[in-house]
Amino acid sequence: MRPLRNVLYVQTQESWLHKDGENLVMNVDGKAVGRVPVHMLQGLVCFGQVAVSPYLMAHCAKNGITITFLDRHGKFLARVEGPVSGNVLLRRKQHLLSADAEVSVGIAKSLLTGKVYNQRAVVRRYLRDYGDTLPVETLTALQTADKQLSHRLDVLPRSLGIDDLMGREGDAARLYFEVFPLLIRNPDFTFSTRERRPPRDPVNALLSLFYTLLTHDCRSALETTGLDPACGFLHQLRPGRPSLALDLAEEFRAMVDRFVLSVINRRQVRVQDFEFWPNGAVSLKHDARKSLLAAWQDRKQEEITHPWFEERVPVGQLPWLQAQLLAGHLRGDLDGYAPFLWK
Repeated sequence: MRPLRNVLYVQTQESWLHKDGENLVMNVDGKAVGRVPVHMLQGLVCFGQVAVSPYLMAHCAKNGITITFLDRHGKFLARVEGPVSGNVLLRRKQHLLSADAEVSVGIAKSLLTGKVYNQRAVVRRYLRDYGDTLPVETLTALQTADKQLSHRLDVLPRSLGIDDLMGREGDAARLYFEVFPLLIRNPDFTFSTRERRPPRDPVNALLSLFYTLLTHDCRSALETTGLDPACGFLHQLRPGRPSLALDLAEEFRAMVDRFVLSVINRRQVRVQDFEFWPNGAVSLKHDARKSLLAAWQDRKQEEITHPWFEERVPVGQLPWLQAQLLAGHLRGDLDGYAPFLWK
């Protein structure tokens, strides 16, 4: 297995990032306040007014370190990356197979099977940990959701097309997010429905932010593997959209959900840590985001057993491993794509 390198998140406004030898240096008000060896990085994510020198951009591009620019609230703005990597024959095969409806449906079924399975695992884990202490109404609702999600898993293989699959996935997501509020044990936080543009409560703000970071990791994993992150199988082609990165992220969204529930229920974040804007949007404040980004990096360093490779690997390496499996399937080395199933 390749070593897991870090993603550096920079959110200090008016900061200046530049290269000094083999180090990335951050300057604020003309003074160096941070220094990191560049070889330790696999990605650089900049929030808001963060400037990057051309020489640092060139070094990152040459060494496969993707730079992503987000606005202060975590909305994607742009990416800087080097020349396309990987085997052109693999990408050509990917493009040809993405136009094959049967192949696309087969891969999409696997991706969504992973997503719904892992959503159900979130519910089951909560029942396992807290089932004996829950009110009857809550226990019944979660048990019912468990059964309904299991049924959705059973019928997914019967889907005949992408539109049918998307409809079934949407139905499963509706069931899942209907009981999501029951998984929140901190009474200061409430959640009614998934809202993205913009997120209108702190829970949605956290989900949107870390889904964005997850998609960044999935895109980097695909590019490192040699796949085209814009050419998907479940998400249709659209200019400017990383369709395959969104595909790959589906089975890992439950990882974000579990992380968000954990920081809320452990009171690692407070309602006071959020900004409420006149247009109804909600975003995380600077200091709280810094703390949670560190917690997210710690989470990615935790190890888990990958069922296919049968090895203990860092959680942050899972997107790269799944990209390897997808590439193997597209090359014809594997009969199908096996999604990662959380235990």
